[in-house]
Amino acid sequence: MSEDTIFGKIIRKEIPADIVYEDDLCLAFRDITPQAPTHILVIPKKPIPKLAAATSDDKQLLGHMLLTVKEIAEKEGLSNGYRVVINTDQDGGQTVFHLHIHLLGGRSLTWPPG
Repeated sequence: MSEDTIFGKIIRKEIPADIVYEDDLCLAFRDITPQAPTHILVIPKKPIPKLAAATSDDKQLLGHMLLTVKEIAEKEGLSNGYRVVINTDQDGGQTVFHLHIHLLGGRSLTWPPG
């Protein structure tokens, strides 16, 4: 799937976003419909449509993204904990088909999530 998404447009700076982190491999920005006081999306600059489409060639990128989530959580002061979510495909709740990691925190989160 090589369709362009809103996240591709954010990466190319064609539409605005509240960017909190960027490097050569990924970009992170605040979700426009936050589900917690802190709700940040971390996306790869490489257009991977979903986790199920990642390959062994993406191992380093996926690890980098998770460590980026950890770094952002520290900078956001989420010392009491946070949740990391990757929705995959329609039944998993994915609505934008560009791989993204949700970082949620800033309040006590309940389980099960939904």
